[in-house]
Amino acid sequence: MSRYYTRVCNFYYGNQSKSLVRNKKSIPLHHLNEISFDQIEIISRKSKKKISISQIKNLSKSLKSKINFDLKKIRLRKKNFSNLDFQNIPNILGVLNLTPDSFSDGGKFNTKKKALKHAIYLINSGAKLVDVGGESTRPGSKAIKENLEWKRISKFLKKNNKKIPLSLDTRKSSIMEKGIKLGVKLINDVSGLSFDKKTIDVLKRYKIPFVIQHSLDVPEKMQKNPRYKNELLDIYDFFEKKIKLLRSKGIDHNNIILDPGIGFGKNLKHNMSLLQNISIFHSLGFPILVGNSRKRFIKELSENNDSKSRIGGSIASTIFLMMQGVQILRIHDVNEVIQSIKVFKKIINN
Repeated sequence: MSRYYTRVCNFYYGNQSKSLVRNKKSIPLHHLNEISFDQIEIISRKSKKKISISQIKNLSKSLKSKINFDLKKIRLRKKNFSNLDFQNIPNILGVLNLTPDSFSDGGKFNTKKKALKHAIYLINSGAKLVDVGGESTRPGSKAIKENLEWKRISKFLKKNNKKIPLSLDTRKSSIMEKGIKLGVKLINDVSGLSFDKKTIDVLKRYKIPFVIQHSLDVPEKMQKNPRYKNELLDIYDFFEKKIKLLRSKGIDHNNIILDPGIGFGKNLKHNMSLLQNISIFHSLGFPILVGNSRKRFIKELSENNDSKSRIGGSIASTIFLMMQGVQILRIHDVNEVIQSIKVFKKIINN
């Protein structure tokens, strides 16, 4: 029997969305009247078909039951956690790499003074959280020892003293535990909780919110001819299995964020498929995070117009992802991206 997936589509935004919701012509996403949809795409590994929400009643009993089950999760209001506001999206997660070798800003903020100054700047610019990392996981990078990673971030975490809301970008359970004790509000593990076997135990013990990111293999190997049967559905299934595993281990809270991992074991085709169909992940029932900022796909799409900062591509993809209801975006250029979001919202609502 075919397995079916529900992707909501044909979104409306702002005042137009509110009007359609009021007249019951579109369905609000996560109880947000300012973003709604009036179509769904029913996807299997052999087919896909778009229908209007008014046509759902004409489906077979089993398929209608499946679609309505997914829609219940898609409509449900998201509860806030970790300083994130799911009634006002997108939330911006500012990037602070305390590394000498990250792909776009390595070495730029790797002193305590520079790091704190930039973290304050990111928050003042509108970031809800600052994502701090001491190990580069860019394609081709190698894992570093735990003591070196902790050395890079510990002084900053202690100096911050819970003043600035932070998430911690790490794959190592011991780093997570130390960071939690110093007040970090969110764990962001790019390995999808797979790198360190003790990670799930730490997350369970402290009941802290966390991000599950999809990544194909480790950074040293992930970009060497990545392959999927169907990248969109394979990654959906990965999240579903991971959530089932976490429930079996006793993690029963819903303060979990899903990140499809743009650029982590994906070529341009895979990245484009994920970005264009990102709304499929709403039917899993958890907030979505996308790291679109300064990524390689911007260079590949813009070709001769690529720039070192890639702010233009970051902004363009941000607006698109916002229109697909993505709740969190991981961004380097926080001030410029939030400026673009504010201007877009003002224009579309006038």
